Amino acid sequence: MTDHYALFRPLLERGRVVYFVYDSAEQRVVYVSKAFEQLTGDPADHINEDLPHLLRRLHPDDQQHVVQLLEQAEPEQVLEGIELRLTRPDGGIQWLNVSLCRVPGPDNKPYLTGTAEDITPIKEGMQNLQRFGTKKNAVLEILSHDLAGPLLVLQQLTEHLERETNGQLSAQAQKMLLLMQRTCRESVNMIHDFVDAEFLESANIELNLERTDLVVWVKTLVEEYQRSEDLLHLEFSLEAPPEPVYVHIDVDKFHQVINNLISNAVKFTPLGGQIMLRIEPQAEQVLLGVADTGIGIPEPMQPYLFEKFTKARRPGLRGEKTTGLGMSVIQTIVELHQATISFVSAEGQGSTFTIALPALTT
Repeated sequence: MTDHYALFRPLLERGRVVYFVYDSAEQRVVYVSKAFEQLTGDPADHINEDLPHLLRRLHPDDQQHVVQLLEQAEPEQVLEGIELRLTRPDGGIQWLNVSLCRVPGPDNKPYLTGTAEDITPIKEGMQNLQRFGTKKNAVLEILSHDLAGPLLVLQQLTEHLERETNGQLSAQAQKMLLLMQRTCRESVNMIHDFVDAEFLESANIELNLERTDLVVWVKTLVEEYQRSEDLLHLEFSLEAPPEPVYVHIDVDKFHQVINNLISNAVKFTPLGGQIMLRIEPQAEQVLLGVADTGIGIPEPMQPYLFEKFTKARRPGLRGEKTTGLGMSVIQTIVELHQATISFVSAEGQGSTFTIALPALTT
């Protein structure tokens, strides 16, 4: 019979992916492909001397993550798509995409086989896109608030002027007044339609779940709003543990959820108010809360809040319009994450929305 494994020799000798075999009993690598040199800058035959240094460079959270995955895996189960972080000598991060499999060898000894590929450029590109997306959505919401606010004030002034003049204006002046009102109204609607469309469009894509440090990610989002506190005349804060809190989320979709909750808080919180985010890890779940010191949700509206085109929709304090779809889409995205969303609210005392995400145990 033809030795088909020999056909893989070019991949093993010249490919970019590192293939390795680790003797678990002897605690040493018995085979590693030549791509190891591209990955580390060291010859492949130095693998066992380099291994302790590589393990020390491995992020402690990722090391624990791999140990837990291997402990829970069945024999010969292939664990794919494990993303690990190595600290470079310059302090930067090198990202690896690793596959692992525990197999018995011909000598009946346990072996760990696997592959490793450097995905640092891909991860850095994705992280830059995520940071840009986070900033873009926060800026969009802030701009919609800042642009719509003056237009709404101008619209209200023209309506007040129309009432005060009681029809005493000339036909030409009355026509100009109506034109100003219509222009303000259409401009405000266009601004909010654009922001709503951005949110709704992003909700119609399948989830791409990844292991994410919720603390770092939410902190980045809150910092964008904190930079605009003077413009919004609101105070933003985050209460979170100092250590990482990992969850499986689609970062882009989940960003839309949190951004929309913050947006609603902005709409219904008077100037000078506070919007607080809180991360609380528990045994089997992670709680992420968005609270405000706003006007609260009237009790008769609360049972209908998550319905499509809900009768609970209402304009914001500064006239911001709503489609009534936002909370329904939020609930859909949250539930796709196998999570739940709930809220408590009282008129004049603000609202708190809490998302309960499954804790990441592996």
